[in-house]
Amino acid sequence: MTTTLTGVDVVTAASPKRRRRAPGWLAVVPLLAFTAIAFGIPALAMLDGAFTVKDPATGATSYTAENLTTSLQGAYLTALLGSVKLSAVSAVIAAALGLPLAQAVVTSRSRALREAVLTASGVLANFGGVPLAFAFVATLGNAGVLTRHLGLTDKGWDLYSFWGLVLVYLYFLIPLMVLTITPALEGLRSQWREAAQNNGATAVQYWRHIALPVLLPSLLGGLVLLFGSAFAAYATAAAMVGSSVPLVTLQIADAISGNVLVGQENVALALSLDMVLVAGLVMAVYLPLQRRSARWLA
Repeated sequence: MTTTLTGVDVVTAASPKRRRRAPGWLAVVPLLAFTAIAFGIPALAMLDGAFTVKDPATGATSYTAENLTTSLQGAYLTALLGSVKLSAVSAVIAAALGLPLAQAVVTSRSRALREAVLTASGVLANFGGVPLAFAFVATLGNAGVLTRHLGLTDKGWDLYSFWGLVLVYLYFLIPLMVLTITPALEGLRSQWREAAQNNGATAVQYWRHIALPVLLPSLLGGLVLLFGSAFAAYATAAAMVGSSVPLVTLQIADAISGNVLVGQENVALALSLDMVLVAGLVMAVYLPLQRRSARWLA
């Protein structure tokens, strides 16, 4: 393209067309496909089995809510409520103990101590299953080292009980709480504390009227996360207490393996669906709390 300006020919190139960029969502297509295969297919199979009943005489199958009804009765309901109780108690205690520990880490002047505690929390939060059960049995079991040394059996201590299982769950729930609440504690601005002190507020008043209200969504979110982690735990309880403490995860394993009744596999799928519904309710509470805390601490 040529234009004339005061007798001088000036050549101006036409602006090239902008390159079209691929939509951003194309980058997540592999992840979505993997999620659909790894989670979607098992979820559909679970739904199908939970609502399917097989006639033992003819072998014919039909869709009904009988399995779900059975999963909410008798021993199955007791196990579901037992899991909810164990998870709630463990989560509350872990949150109450993890918060001051995380605060001590955040306010510590030692960077090495801070990194050591956070690294250890990351390891311990994922330490569970049979190794954890064995460690506690060897230490606090009926013939454990501390049990015999301190005479805990004579004092009524029993590791293979509800409160013994709570103690074991705290081993990985407290570190998980430290990891969860530490970013929120770091988001508390020093200006807020200074402003409170300048206005004559004590440390208790600062935490009561400023810090805790700001941290409340994160605290509740962490509590929900701890509940979900304890609710889904299986291997530790299976290795420690067996069927002495009724838990829904243990009932699912018994129903699948036929340890109690034969042909209860679909009831196990119905119990799994009950757990998914409880987990869905937990996430429905957790996500809004996380968004609210993010607005305050941004």
